[in-house]
Amino acid sequence: MADKIKMTTPLVEMDGDEMTRVIWKMIKDILILPYVDLKSEYYDLGLEYRNETDDQVTVDSAEATKKYGVAVKCATITPNAARMTEYDLKKMWKSPNGTIRAILDGTVFRTPIIVKGITPYIPTWTKPITIARHAYGDVYKNTEMQVKEGSRLELVCTDSEGNETRELIHCYDGTDGVVQGMHNTDRSIRSFARSCFNFALDSKQDLWFATKDTISKKYDHRFKDIFAELYEAEYKEAFEAAGIEYFYTLIDDAVARVIRSEGGYIWACKNYDGDVMSDMVATAYGSLAMMTSVLVSPDGVYEYEAAHGTVQRHYYKHLKGETTSTNSVATIFAWSGALRKRGELDSLPELCAFADRLEKATIDTIESGVMTGDLYLLSTLPEKKKVNTEGFLRAVAERL
Repeated sequence: MADKIKMTTPLVEMDGDEMTRVIWKMIKDILILPYVDLKSEYYDLGLEYRNETDDQVTVDSAEATKKYGVAVKCATITPNAARMTEYDLKKMWKSPNGTIRAILDGTVFRTPIIVKGITPYIPTWTKPITIARHAYGDVYKNTEMQVKEGSRLELVCTDSEGNETRELIHCYDGTDGVVQGMHNTDRSIRSFARSCFNFALDSKQDLWFATKDTISKKYDHRFKDIFAELYEAEYKEAFEAAGIEYFYTLIDDAVARVIRSEGGYIWACKNYDGDVMSDMVATAYGSLAMMTSVLVSPDGVYEYEAAHGTVQRHYYKHLKGETTSTNSVATIFAWSGALRKRGELDSLPELCAFADRLEKATIDTIESGVMTGDLYLLSTLPEKKKVNTEGFLRAVAERL
């Protein structure tokens, strides 16, 4: 074995839960540590340790990510009532992804991994579509109530000097109803826009953005205006020099254009649109297990992970000693993405080249017909072979 590839700065390593935690160790042991002299600052984001530290470990891992600039994260459990009992939790801890996102002020970019033999449901999609989701405010931080018949509903804003501005929302004549109040902030929208423009330049892809500003003339229009102002003031020249385009359109027009397109661009969406469209895009490309996810802060901090969850069903099989055939591709690509970014930032071409080789070996393994059970059911390759979780990683290692 040749000398291992050296690293100069650590990356932040966030371990996780259930089957993805098992895969995490396998990927490191089989695909990373034999080739890379790995420098990482390790944080255990497994649910037991989050509970033990009152979730302080999640905050610490996010602060470390700000310090070092690059992190790689395993999938984690966001507890519900059943998990409270299963793990004997002190409280129903928040989503680690949400906590990290808030601390980094980041935008989530999700991109499908395309392989031969798995044809997207939209046959024109020959290149990946990356969804950029603004992960703050809107319906996810809304205030809502049920309203009785005969009520008069107003939007009231009291400024810092105590002056009130009122707008009538609706008079509920002859019927009960519901109301919902949403907000966003210029600071958050600006961070979202900056992350999107930077990511487009980084990946040399066109950036599309869409809202419904014709209907929402103040709320959605504010998003449109902030994107346009930032582009003109800070990004236009860099985009033109890179030969890429910033394109704005209405969300319904964007959907029609996306369906007819060949892919190969970033589609920036408001929070709810991004929530819905990322699942549509992932499914239409074939598999959520083949979807990468990277959180990018406006000041250029990157956190890589798989877009899927902890694969609970396979974990319970694994605990019983049964064989599993769990897809590790998105987690492998989280590692390769983080190693490549670390290599770029630290001017380590060998580390970048290793990340490229790892991804190529993974895709070549699937395209040669060796794959896990989920892809076996989707693949149209004439000769294919289903392998177990570890068997797939060993097959990738052979190509490495």
